Amino acid sequence: MTYAILETLQYFSWIDGFAVVLLLATWAVIGWFVDRDTPNRPSTHHLIRNYRYKWFEAAAEREVRIIDSAILDSLRQGASFFASASMIAIGGGAALLGQAEQLQGVAEDITQALQAPRVVWEAKILLVILILTGAFLKFVWSVRLFGYCAVMLGAIPNDGTTPEAKNMARKAAKLNIQAARSFNRGMRTMYFALAALAWLVGAVPLILAAVATALMLYRREFHSQSRAALLD
Repeated sequence: MTYAILETLQYFSWIDGFAVVLLLATWAVIGWFVDRDTPNRPSTHHLIRNYRYKWFEAAAEREVRIIDSAILDSLRQGASFFASASMIAIGGGAALLGQAEQLQGVAEDITQALQAPRVVWEAKILLVILILTGAFLKFVWSVRLFGYCAVMLGAIPNDGTTPEAKNMARKAAKLNIQAARSFNRGMRTMYFALAALAWLVGAVPLILAAVATALMLYRREFHSQSRAALLD
């Protein structure tokens, strides 16, 4: 098996390796920037986190929590939708993996610069499938955490002024925040899965796609109008 891997690697240049490493590095770095807790420069994700605490504090004081259940159900459905979408994308990638020869022929018809053995195309498609699998797992975990949060919401006593009710509301808010964090990570993973598709065209397009995706995510988390509205 080791020999087969080494034999496959000979079809890739150093710039291909650099492009893949850059993709993974930018993915990890932007995730670290978004998830880290920095009071002086919080991301949009962390600003929304504070509102989630306020949401469940207000929910604890409501005797009828239909609106809270509806919001929570909407969040869970959103995570379920993207879990299904990523699963469909994985299936599409697996189907494309079985048609690598046809993809190879199409690429060669477009330009001779894309000419490469079948194993190269399979490796590129496999990278996208693996990234999409990570997104699927994150979305599934998010759905489960939103379910836990719904249970916690139902367990909050009707009298929201008691210490027990406030404690239960805070626990429910923490579960909601963890579910949202997993959902956001799943979304970022899907963004970089789309960026990984650029490798089908070449290493340079992959580098440009990785950098562009990281810059886009950074802008949305730290320089977007939505963040300005939350800080206003």
